Amino acid sequence: MSHKKTLRRFWLIAGLTLICFLINFPKQLPLKIHLGKINWEHTLYRPEFNLGKFTLNKNIDLKYGLDLAGGSSLLFDIDTSKIPSTELSSALESLKSNIERRINLFGVSETSVQINKQQDKYRLQIDLPGVENINDAISLIGTTAQLSFKGEVDIPKEATATATIYDLFSKDTGINGSHLKQASVQINSNNSQPEVSLEFNEEGTKLFAQATKELVGKRIAIFIDNYPVTAPTVKDEITEGKASISGSFDSKSAKELAVQLNAGALPLPISIIQQSQVGATLGQDSLNKGILAGLVGLALVALFMIANYGKVGLIADIGLIIYALITLTLYRLIPITLTFPGIVGFILSIGMAVDSNILIFERLKEETRLGKDWNMALETAFGRAWDSIKDANTCTIITGFILFNPFNWSFLSTSGMIRGFAVTLILGIFVGIFTGVFVTRNLLRVFAKQKLSIKANS
Repeated sequence: MSHKKTLRRFWLIAGLTLICFLINFPKQLPLKIHLGKINWEHTLYRPEFNLGKFTLNKNIDLKYGLDLAGGSSLLFDIDTSKIPSTELSSALESLKSNIERRINLFGVSETSVQINKQQDKYRLQIDLPGVENINDAISLIGTTAQLSFKGEVDIPKEATATATIYDLFSKDTGINGSHLKQASVQINSNNSQPEVSLEFNEEGTKLFAQATKELVGKRIAIFIDNYPVTAPTVKDEITEGKASISGSFDSKSAKELAVQLNAGALPLPISIIQQSQVGATLGQDSLNKGILAGLVGLALVALFMIANYGKVGLIADIGLIIYALITLTLYRLIPITLTFPGIVGFILSIGMAVDSNILIFERLKEETRLGKDWNMALETAFGRAWDSIKDANTCTIITGFILFNPFNWSFLSTSGMIRGFAVTLILGIFVGIFTGVFVTRNLLRVFAKQKLSIKANS
């Protein structure tokens, strides 16, 4: 490869490393120097990036799972007795998506929502990292909310004084929570005011069209568990299955209404059967020990590479540092919720990356023993070691894919912890291949000439 092309790749690697370093820079880093009469204090902040449509702000901290951040874990029983077997799969998927949407609108993020089958029972597992006081969330998730749409009816004048809200809205439209696909907050383009949009499924679209046709000029009240939450007036017949509720909303009230409507759109009743909490102190202790173990392991690996391969090993260690920066950057940008098994997967992937370097360097020893020119020996070593690297990593990737179980096969594990381990392991392997074959290779081309000869065991 030409020297100019090698230098271009080197500066590309340097630029990528600098970006990853800045992204992983602490949100704020206080610096203090007190030596004699010198008293200097300054705080460095993580920079912001604005590259056209791509904006990287300061909210890119690593996300931690329940076992590291602390929080609560809820287990619900799912009542599937009233759902035909042909509709069960879609109903369970709808339940999961509605729960996820409901939690996120409620302000709880980085959750894990899973549906597991235990013998003939279905269970809903919800992990809420960082959430300790979750009484409101439990009531929102755990109640078997029933959503219904009732039309306004004409009441005789003599009965108006004693009529209740249930008397006034007693026309059954046939629309319930199973017909509502989604409720969300949007901004009206005409007056810039927030409003709540509704979207119905195919059957709901037909029922809603019939109801709005009959109730033009009247109101449709929306009840959750027989409690009225809103009663908008029908202006026109709506046939497309999409409607909006406007009024004197602010962002908060519109969001609360959308949360309530989504809460009532559950296709299956659920009931809580288990609740457990993990203290933030315990989670932080696990995190600290995991980080310490990773640093110790990385330091021992770095020392081994230098002791066994000399200056070439030092260059490989620089490649491992770049590997760690790239991996942590991806964790932040994707983002990936880190659990303790996930950190273990990251540490294991470091070992896989080192293993690739060892395969290459051992092959390089053999090539240099044959008296080949350094540059030729280097290219030959990478080329011939690639088959072994590819085979070893392919096997591990397949294993990680099975552990991740993306298709939710019932005969495989669906544990979030195991999946977290699989995700970080697979991602780490791909990044390790990139840094080993591209980054370390080009660093060696630039810095490792014949004078930096590799140690050869006799």
